[in-house]
Amino acid sequence: MKKKLITALAVLPLVALLAGCAGGSNEAATGTEDDVIKIGVIGASDPYWDIYQKAAADEGISIELVDFADYQQLNPSVSEGELDMNQFQHLVFLADYNVSSGSDLAPIGSTAIYPLGLYSTEYDGLDDIQEGDTVAVPNDATNLARALLLLQAEDLITLDEGGTNLSGLDDIDEDNSKVTVTALEPSLTAASLADVAAAVINNDFVEKAGLTFEGALAADDPTDADAFAYINVFASRADDKDNETFLKLIEIFQTNQDVQDGLLAVSGDTAVPLAATTAELEESLAGVTTDVENAK
Repeated sequence: MKKKLITALAVLPLVALLAGCAGGSNEAATGTEDDVIKIGVIGASDPYWDIYQKAAADEGISIELVDFADYQQLNPSVSEGELDMNQFQHLVFLADYNVSSGSDLAPIGSTAIYPLGLYSTEYDGLDDIQEGDTVAVPNDATNLARALLLLQAEDLITLDEGGTNLSGLDDIDEDNSKVTVTALEPSLTAASLADVAAAVINNDFVEKAGLTFEGALAADDPTDADAFAYINVFASRADDKDNETFLKLIEIFQTNQDVQDGLLAVSGDTAVPLAATTAELEESLAGVTTDVENAK
C-alpha cells in the first residue's frame, strides 16, 4: 500500500549532489578562524567525521564534535547556544521540534536521505511474521510516523485514513492489523529484538547493534520523490543561517569526496547523498511546519 503524505508537504525532485548551498553575504557572527565550531551529532565515532574535521582544518576552521545518544537533546542544545549547529535530523523532525518548542532552528545544508528499515533476529522474511506478533518502533513523533507508514506498506498494520507523516499509535486500526506495535526510545529498538518479532531501527543504530543494512526485512525508498521531507540536514539558530563559516562547512561536507565516500560506507551504501539548496530546504520545511501546526 502506497503511503499517504501530508497534503501540504512540498515535494521536490531528488537530484543527487546538486550545487552546494550558496554562502551568505553577511559576515560570520561566530566561527572565525580563531573559533571552534561545536557541532552536535549522533555517532561521532563514524570515520567520516574525522575526515571532515581534517578537511575543515585544512580550510582554517576548527570543529569540535559533541556526541549524543538521545535525539531529544540536540536541538535544545543549539537553541540554548551550547552548540553552534547539529547534524542528525530530517526536516520532519526539525519542523516538529520548532512547533513544539516555539523555536526557529533553520536547515542550512543537507547531507543525505537514509532508508528506515525493519529488522528481526527471529524471522528471515516478512511472511514469517505471525498474527499478533509485536513489532517495536522508535517513539519520537516523526520517526514513529515514518515507521508506521513502513509497516503499513508491508501490510503489517492498517492506519486510519491511510496515515500521514504525523500518524501515531492511536491511528492504528488494530482490528485490521496483523501485528501489535510498541514504541520505544530510538536507541532501544535494536536492543528489543530479543523480546519482539521485529523492530524498525533508525540508521544510526543498525551497525552498532551488530546488524547489517542488507539484513533488513524491508525498508522505505530514499530515492522516492516523496522522501524529500526526510532529508537529513545541518541545523543552526535562524540568526546564524547566513553565517559564512557555517556555510563553508556545509560546502566542505557536500563536496569533499572522502567525506561523501565515508558517509556512504557507514550507511552500507544505502544512503542517497543530496546537496539541496537552502531555498529548497526552507520551502519543504515550511510545508511540513504548516501540517505540524494544523495537527497540534
